[in-house]
Amino acid sequence: MAGCCTPSGYRKIFGEKTARRDVRRYQRRGLDRAARRIVGFLAGRGVEGDSVLEVGGGIGAIQLELLRAGAARATNVELSPEYEPPAGELLREAGLEERVERQLGDFVRDAAELEPADDVVLHRVVCCYPDSEALVSAAADHARRRLVLSFPPDTALFRAGSAVLNAFLAVTRTEFRTFVHPVATILSAARARGLEPALDTRTPMWRIVGFERARREGGGDGRAQRDD
Repeated sequence: MAGCCTPSGYRKIFGEKTARRDVRRYQRRGLDRAARRIVGFLAGRGVEGDSVLEVGGGIGAIQLELLRAGAARATNVELSPEYEPPAGELLREAGLEERVERQLGDFVRDAAELEPADDVVLHRVVCCYPDSEALVSAAADHARRRLVLSFPPDTALFRAGSAVLNAFLAVTRTEFRTFVHPVATILSAARARGLEPALDTRTPMWRIVGFERARREGGGDGRAQRDD
C-alpha cells in the first residue's frame, strides 16, 4: 500500500517464512484471539449466504471460518504474493478453492474496481496504512451490512512501541512502517458512511470494533439489495 506499505517493504516483513508460519500456527491452534472475536461477531449476526471481502487477509484463515459458518463466497485483497501458495493449499485442503477469489493489489488505490460485499474485514491492517481515514472510508463504502476492524489501542504505550519499531525498521532500511491512529478518526470515517459500532472489545494487543449499517426506515435488517 502507498507510503508505509510499498510492495517491496511489505514483502520483506510479510514474506514466505511469515506465511508458512501463519499456516502452521492456524493448523495447530486455529484463529488467534482477536480473529476469533471477529468471526464470532459476524457469525453471531448471521452470515448465511453472505459475501465477504477481507483486506490483507494473509493466508485467509478468517475467510475459511466464515465460509464454514455459512458465507457463500469471499474475496481477499493482498499486497504480498508470498501468501498465495500457502493460502491456495489451505483452500484446496478445505475444498473451498472455488468459493474464494484472491487478488493482489493496493485496496485503497484499486477500491473503485472491487465489488462491495456484505461483510468487510480488516484484521491488523489499519496499523499498516498511513491514512486511516482513506482506508476505513474505502472499506466502509464496500460494506453492505457490516465492517469489522482490529487496530492497536491509541495509548502512550502503543505509540511508544510503534516509534521504537519504526526506528529499527529505518535503521535496517526497511520501507514498512507501523501506525497507531487516533480512534476518533477511525470511528468517524465509518460513521460518516452510515455505519454504527455494534461491537467494541479488546485483547492485550488489539481493539476490535464491529460496525453495522444503520437500519433503513420501515424495518429490515440493514441488508442492502444485492445486484446478483
